[in-house]
Amino acid sequence: MHANAGDRVVIKGHRVHDPDRWCQVLEVRGTDGGPPYLVKWGDDGHESLFFPGSDAIVATEQGGSR
Repeated sequence: MHANAGDRVVIKGHRVHDPDRWCQVLEVRGTDGGPPYLVKWGDDGHESLFFPGSDAIVATEQGGSR
């Protein structure tokens, strides 16, 4: 996974009717845009260090996804 500060990471819900969860990348701490990422969570605003799993996608600031 590759992300830049300002990108949004979206984690798909795991079961039917589970909402997607998202966070805003504040800082990239890995090499070459890789994890871990310092993020701010959209649902409650807390900040944490995040290592995304295979269920996560990056939505760029321009509106695309990677």
